[in-house]
Amino acid sequence: MFGFLDVPVAGAYHLIHWLLAATAFTGPLSAASAIVLFTLSVRLLLHPLARSAAHGERARTALLPEIRALREKHGRDRERLAAEMTKLQEESGTSLFVGCLPMLLQLPFFMVMYRLFTTATIGGEPNSLLGATLLGTPLGAHGLAGSPLVFVIAAGLAVVAWFSVRWQDRHRDTTTEVPGGQLLRLLPYGAVLATLVVPQAAGIYLLTTNAWSAAERALLRRGS
Repeated sequence: MFGFLDVPVAGAYHLIHWLLAATAFTGPLSAASAIVLFTLSVRLLLHPLARSAAHGERARTALLPEIRALREKHGRDRERLAAEMTKLQEESGTSLFVGCLPMLLQLPFFMVMYRLFTTATIGGEPNSLLGATLLGTPLGAHGLAGSPLVFVIAAGLAVVAWFSVRWQDRHRDTTTEVPGGQLLRLLPYGAVLATLVVPQAAGIYLLTTNAWSAAERALLRRGS
């Protein structure tokens, strides 16, 4: 079903093994550390897009009075409100959803990580990563089968989500001013629920990337 992922999954498999050898990671934390390093490499690659998103956010902040006026005028007519929002962003030369781009571009990497720890064979050979463990739990274990590791990851994601939402409230993030913005605001908590169904390795990826997002956003905002 996901045969198109075979090549990138094989590439990620060899990359993680290369990271293990290059960094001399050993012991029970070795595979988890390689996943964290892999995730940080992905986020570093996407950092220029995050900077562009931060620039777009500053541009959207200047539009807040107009956005709120449109919400007051067309709040009961969702189609009209969406049309007016589109017109506003076209006239201003900015996108109200540009901040979502780094998140969307991470989806392929997340899918690769998911497949990497749910596939028995890679390149015709047994997947040695399936034997990796953390806190005595296989990194390929799903959801509650990964207890107690699943609770550690979920707790970390909940803390990151709380700080992320609180940051949005404190800085009056314009994401909440667009149609569907309140749902986007709560997305960080969705990652907590995801830990109940994804492999623990994917949960580590989510925790690392969400923590990066929270720190990156705060630093870019401070530098603006």
